[in-house]
Formats: sequence, C-alpha cells, structure tokens
Amino acid sequence: MADNADIATEIMERRLEGALANRPRWIGIDHAATECDDCGHEIPAARRKAAPWATTCIECQGIREQRARPYR
Repeated sequence: MADNADIATEIMERRLEGALANRPRWIGIDHAATECDDCGHEIPAARRKAAPWATTCIECQGIREQRARPYR
C-alpha cells in the first residue's frame, strides 16, 4: 500500500513528464516555425521575428488563449 510520500512522488513525476512533453519545440532549434500548427498557413515573418518560439499564427493563438480562459 502506498503512503502519502509515494503518492506525492508519483504525482510530481507525472507533472514533470507532462511539462517536458509540452515544452516549447523551439528549444535547440535555430529557426522559427514557418507554418501554423493549427491551420497550416504561413506564420508572418514579423511574428517569427518577434516571437521565434511561436508555432501558431496570431489568429490561431488568439483562439487557443480564448479556449484556455476559465468561464465566468
């Protein structure tokens, strides 16, 4: 039977694995993504220059952020 420390360790390990799996893909990459992950359209050069870690266009990023907001 697992005690509280074992359960806490398991939870921490799962969260760490999730964080590593969801880390930005641009780490270690010399160039920014050129196509949006969501819609497939080209990410404008100005956005790639301003936010080289971006993997979505402005429109799709706005949609993602709206979906992530808690309902009021």
